[in-house]
Amino acid sequence: MDNQMLTILGSTGSIGQQALEVAKLRGFGIFALTAHSNVDIIEKQIREFKPRKAAMYSEEAAKELKLRVADTDTKVLCGMDGICECSGEKVDFVLNSIVGMAGLLPTISAIKSANKLALANKETLVAGGHIVTELAKANNVPILPVDSEHSAIFQSLQGMSDKKEIKRLILTASGGPFFGKTKEELESVTLEQALNHPNWSMGAKITVDSATMMNKGLELIEAVWLFDVSPKDIDILVHRQSVIHSLVEFVDNSVIAQLGVPDMRIPIQYALTYPERYPSPVKQLRLEEYATLTFSQPDYDTFSCINLCKEAILSGGLFPAAVNSANEAANLLFRQGKIRFMDIPELVRKAASEVPNVTDFTTDDIFETDKLMRSLVNGYVI
Repeated sequence: MDNQMLTILGSTGSIGQQALEVAKLRGFGIFALTAHSNVDIIEKQIREFKPRKAAMYSEEAAKELKLRVADTDTKVLCGMDGICECSGEKVDFVLNSIVGMAGLLPTISAIKSANKLALANKETLVAGGHIVTELAKANNVPILPVDSEHSAIFQSLQGMSDKKEIKRLILTASGGPFFGKTKEELESVTLEQALNHPNWSMGAKITVDSATMMNKGLELIEAVWLFDVSPKDIDILVHRQSVIHSLVEFVDNSVIAQLGVPDMRIPIQYALTYPERYPSPVKQLRLEEYATLTFSQPDYDTFSCINLCKEAILSGGLFPAAVNSANEAANLLFRQGKIRFMDIPELVRKAASEVPNVTDFTTDDIFETDKLMRSLVNGYVI
């Protein structure tokens, strides 16, 4: 991949750091890096990868970074405008691993510049599904999934001759740290317990989403847009070992799955090198080391966030954006110790019920919905 240039949005997070490892391994040049506020990590990245541009969402962090890297040739930008400037520069690939709604505008900026998009920011498609996918079609931009589940589906679909051959998509879920727990048992769980994921090392927000299983609901919505299927044709299966990353069932009832050890460098590399495959530093999967792979239905009653997402995508309009933003606000309140774990789905349900029922909307409407949901969720807690 020598001479190919890559921009990474959210480079200081778990996915961003692993993406840089893959980029180094595969010989990508780094055009730009962006982050929220972690100056220490991005300074090290700038010194190693020498990007032309860097952007920090936080104004204070941008000022500090500018001083720290004044001896380099990297131009430091600030705020959402700076991040969108980085994502809008013409390169071979933009990898978006920003967490949350903040990833939407940079995604749109990248697509408008006809940059190939490797997408790890699920909120982009959850909140702005039809806007983003229509824009991508208009600009002939492929959206290559980085989430392990969507990458697994994407890989399992290779060789399919017609979309009509798909019977259903099966998203696997680890079940998070609270698999098998009852509602009553979850009333008193702590943040530390919620962050103790059995298989994956992720950021705090996503790890809490995995504990509530909101993450799987958001992935269901994302899969609707990525693969142009009905929500009714997507099932969720709890697979505790996280070896089978997702499956596709075809009309002849054959099922194709993608397997591997739980390591994000596989889907990151596949998105950046598709359709080719290369050796990776990931441990080889040896099924005999697992002996048993287990599967079960999710507990939809206890982990009701999945239902909220299903209802949202079936309702359409701004409901998916509302559920996503309400969850971001509630998730943060839990991490701040202001609400209990089981308050999260209740706050999301209550706030999302207030969203206007519209079918035709713009990105401005999405951001207005985002503000409304955050205001409502925070207002309920005061």
